[in-house]
Amino acid sequence: MAVQQVPAGTSQDCSSVGGRLSGVDAARGIALLGMMSVHIIPATDETGQTTTAYLVASGRASALFAVLAGVGLALATGGPHPYRGRRMLATRSGLIVRASLLALLGLTLGAVETPVAIILVYYALLFVCAVPFLSLGARALVPLAVGWALLAPALNHVLRSSLDGSGSSNPTFGSLAEPGVLVTELALTGYYPVLPWIAYLLAGMAVGRLALGSPRVAAGLLVGGAGLAILAKVVSWTLLYPLGGLARIVGSPAVERRLSTSLGGTTPTTSWWWLAVSGPHSGTPLDLLHTIGTALGVLGACLLTIRVAAPLLTPLVAAGGMTLTLYSTHVVALGVAGHDADETALLIVHVIVAVAFAFTWRAYHQRGPLEAVISAAERSVRTFTSNARRGPLP
Repeated sequence: MAVQQVPAGTSQDCSSVGGRLSGVDAARGIALLGMMSVHIIPATDETGQTTTAYLVASGRASALFAVLAGVGLALATGGPHPYRGRRMLATRSGLIVRASLLALLGLTLGAVETPVAIILVYYALLFVCAVPFLSLGARALVPLAVGWALLAPALNHVLRSSLDGSGSSNPTFGSLAEPGVLVTELALTGYYPVLPWIAYLLAGMAVGRLALGSPRVAAGLLVGGAGLAILAKVVSWTLLYPLGGLARIVGSPAVERRLSTSLGGTTPTTSWWWLAVSGPHSGTPLDLLHTIGTALGVLGACLLTIRVAAPLLTPLVAAGGMTLTLYSTHVVALGVAGHDADETALLIVHVIVAVAFAFTWRAYHQRGPLEAVISAAERSVRTFTSNARRGPLP
């Protein structure tokens, strides 16, 4: 969730503030508020119907974060012109440090008694997995992202079919005592399984290699993303209803309800028909394609809006510029104070406090507290690596 700097020399015109794409930060702000809403608002209301928060944000908010992580990685490694040689080596070294610190923070937050499925350790592993792809351009990343979204869920399905079950608890330092179990949960069975989720990172990196300052690119993301999201849902509906897939996999109303709330990261492996669903946090090809589409649509809308009505997005830009700090604070607050109060009121309090703190802090500092610590460590390693390779970077 740490925000990446836009590299010097990248053409991003007036939509950047402090070296950072404001539209990207606004999209991060939307992702943050979406995750807050599903952390606080129940999945179903008193009548048993799926709540609006889950219908809108479940699965889509966390996917938006992951896609934007890929965008940030691309921007931090040259944007449309990927770094080469020593500069890329230094950036890769810094990214490993960033991932390590995110993992430490995630393991620490895992000790908090909270209802939140904490994403940070998964996020850290995603960053490590991104290292081999950092030098690729958009032409290579687009088909790679599509292929990964289509094939990785099937591979995950096969691998999980020989395992006992899905992980359900947040990783903690105690989890390090069983590294095999931890890696299996992070990669295959957990709430944010890294193997299929690499598709989000690759899609975001492909987008980050484009000229995001161009209104034509932004409009393409909006229209293309919306089209992809709709197409994935139509294909899923066709497979499940006219072709009878739903009858083969759903045995009770409770299971069917999970298709509109959350499947906990993975589907059962009892039938290949499960790969036809597109429900939140199912990790299927159609779920990945749908949520990649919604993420691209949100980013395109933010990039367009920031050009014509930037003040409207100011709160989102402020919050989106320090999502790691705000997300971590939100998790701790839910663990310490609980959420027995009226859920809507509690959500409003969390949002107001987050935006107010972001406004206040960013009036004096470019980065949030946790972002500043991680960025400083990453920058030190990059400088050390570049100096160790025969002098400073050109």
